[in-house]
Amino acid sequence: MKSLKAQGHAFSESTQQLEQLNKNGFEPFKEKLQNIGLFPLKPTGIDIFQMNLGKMCNQTCQHCHVDAGPDRKEIMTRETMQYCLDILAKSNIQTVDLTGGAPEMNPDFRWLVEEASALGKHIINRCNLTIINANKKYHDLPEFFAKHKVEVVSSLPHYTAFRTDRQRGDGVFDRSIDAMKRLNDVGYGIEGSGLEFNLVYNPTGAILPGPQASLEADYKRELKRKFGVEFNNLFVITNMPISRFLEYLLRSGNYEEYMQTLIEAFNPIAASGVMCRNTLSIGWDGYLYDCDFNQMLDLKVKGNSQHVSEFDFEALENREIVLDQHCYGCTAGLGSSCGGQTS
Repeated sequence: MKSLKAQGHAFSESTQQLEQLNKNGFEPFKEKLQNIGLFPLKPTGIDIFQMNLGKMCNQTCQHCHVDAGPDRKEIMTRETMQYCLDILAKSNIQTVDLTGGAPEMNPDFRWLVEEASALGKHIINRCNLTIINANKKYHDLPEFFAKHKVEVVSSLPHYTAFRTDRQRGDGVFDRSIDAMKRLNDVGYGIEGSGLEFNLVYNPTGAILPGPQASLEADYKRELKRKFGVEFNNLFVITNMPISRFLEYLLRSGNYEEYMQTLIEAFNPIAASGVMCRNTLSIGWDGYLYDCDFNQMLDLKVKGNSQHVSEFDFEALENREIVLDQHCYGCTAGLGSSCGGQTS
């Protein structure tokens, strides 16, 4: 499977995605927030500094909102990373969240982790698992993660091979289990080790996910029973109607029904706890966004501080968060964020 960009698909352009999201006459998301007194939506602070290290990935997953893949060459430079490290050194932000693509494929990934670790920051790495056994140069990643106490967060769409491979590609499940065993071998996911290993679940189709606690219990039971692997927590997220998942919704004839499902499931409690209120997203090119999804739609933060080279902490903490129709995904049902359900 090629990325939308490599296919020359219309949705490789963010403007085309936004046009689709706004042309069906659905109730504007902003009106939902106005009705509950949350508009304009403002940050509660900047607690998480999420850095997208590039769109290059060893996988091309069916639902990827980044449109990542082996054919994507956009990666963050060391110069941009240094801007980020300088900001982190001067701030009280404690968590650095590294994502991609496969962040480990950035040639400066290990340098960045070492530098952020030296600053005393808590580092989260969103690892797709199969990168660990994709190439010999990545085989020691579990040991490297453990050395720097990196929290590993990995997507596993299901605890069965069929449902995982359907979303992520043939053989992904077996390679993921192998990588999980390697992580367990160095202590990740093992009680008392202090090495945090969390999984991420998102539905394989156009439905809302079930409750996080019950799904976590199912995952832990089945993965331990069948494969002897362990992890700490399961984060449940909702599929965002953007990029490849948006293309899938339209191609399968599920778009309008899915959007209506999200709108009808709007949850005011989830809306108050959306991740854009305490997270700042930094694109591979250094531009600033309210969240990872806004980044993929090229919706930069409001104001004059739009790039790491012109970072203004006070202005960013007081900015108005940019919203659009895709935001229904984070506020439907029990809510959705990079850390799982929010209500």
